[in-house]
Amino acid sequence: MKHVLLLLTVLVSAIPLQATVWQVGVSRQYTMPSQVSSLVKNNDTVEIDAGTYHEDVAHWTANNLLLQGVGGMAYLKSNGKSFGQKAIWVIGGANTRVAFIEFAECAVPDRNGAGIRLEAANLTVHGCYFHDNEDGILAGDNPESDILIEYSEFSHNGNGDGQSHNLYINHVHSLTFQYNYSHHTKVGHELKSRAYNNYILYNRLSNEADGTASRNIDLPNGGTTIIMGNEIQQGTKTENSNMIGYGLEGLSNPTPHELFVVNNTIVNERSSGSFLSIKDGTQEIYAHNNIFAGTGTIIVGTATKIDTSHNWTGSISSAGFVDSKQYDYRLLKSSPAINTGEAISKTVNQYVLVPINEYRHPWNLTFRIKIGAIDIGAHENTDVTDVDESKVPAQSFVCNYSTSGNYSIVVPEEFRKNSTIEVFDVRGQLQQCNMNFPDEHGNLAIDLSQLSNSGLYFVRVSNHKNQLVFNIIINK
Repeated sequence: MKHVLLLLTVLVSAIPLQATVWQVGVSRQYTMPSQVSSLVKNNDTVEIDAGTYHEDVAHWTANNLLLQGVGGMAYLKSNGKSFGQKAIWVIGGANTRVAFIEFAECAVPDRNGAGIRLEAANLTVHGCYFHDNEDGILAGDNPESDILIEYSEFSHNGNGDGQSHNLYINHVHSLTFQYNYSHHTKVGHELKSRAYNNYILYNRLSNEADGTASRNIDLPNGGTTIIMGNEIQQGTKTENSNMIGYGLEGLSNPTPHELFVVNNTIVNERSSGSFLSIKDGTQEIYAHNNIFAGTGTIIVGTATKIDTSHNWTGSISSAGFVDSKQYDYRLLKSSPAINTGEAISKTVNQYVLVPINEYRHPWNLTFRIKIGAIDIGAHENTDVTDVDESKVPAQSFVCNYSTSGNYSIVVPEEFRKNSTIEVFDVRGQLQQCNMNFPDEHGNLAIDLSQLSNSGLYFVRVSNHKNQLVFNIIINK
């Protein structure tokens, strides 16, 4: 069982007056999550105490539920059990949020036993761990559904037949997969998605030395996909020679069929293979600012438009990684990728194709601080001893603050909806994150009381289009 503490408040939200908070644990009235699954109503919250819950499976049908572990991970150790021969949790209610839950060991006769099986629209998964199931998450067809998976780990899922995967997302409107670690799938893919729109941002997808997975990313039906800021590694024992597959089962998703691959570090340790394998007839492949390290063809297949620029290719040993044998793909000062990228202004579905974060192992993020020209790959060189105004985005200003309480700012109109507020320390490490939006007047209160040390901090307010960064100096 894995215990993880994330300094995030992303799932905090106002609870309607009629909603109920249900508490589950060995010392509670309800000792198993399944005991409350038929009792909860729309908008309720279920808090599950940290601990191990053996062979407990459930079906959740109410809408707008928050299901979360408290005090650490709640470990659902299925031992091969499932609800309805489907999953540990079958989710039939819309707009469900799941946080800090560990799902393990689900198996069913059709060999698709999942940690979570989604049979409704809209799911958020935050800070969870899926391992040793036949599928980590299995999501059914629903073209109205949007799925967000973040800060989570997927490991050793798959039956071994190549038909089950760490994640298997069927035809949904969109999948956003960010700040996750997916690795060691048993023969299947680290991520398989038939979503019409895929946003794969700032993750590690790897097989490492002993992994037997197939593709790192499989997008069998095309659509619009952004792959940006990821570490993607293929080991010598993988079952498939191509790392990213696009449209290979037919371009059946709604058009456009466009693949955007930007600022990734992609490492192939096999003696042959391909980095990108695409279906002939794809409309556009846009590959800029990537590291393609190792042996293999960069693109197999043809597209109406292939736009490649400022990518680095070469051996793993010459890429200038900190420690490739330990899968540390940050850049040394001597790396040829430093300051050799291009500035990109292109926007796709409101995403600007410029990385603002970096994956930080395990399953977290750090703020990407650009000095000079952008570096190629998933990481900026971080040999920085101090921070000044030149090292933060141009859209920034400095505010000095000398106490430790709440700090209030007024943000512009464009940031008053659908924005994330993050606080980083001087090294770019995430300290706080929330999605509590400013009020109707744009007033945003930032709680600085949990920042234990004096010093300089970044505060970033961002959405898909823009980011506002400012500095706060705390003296305690």
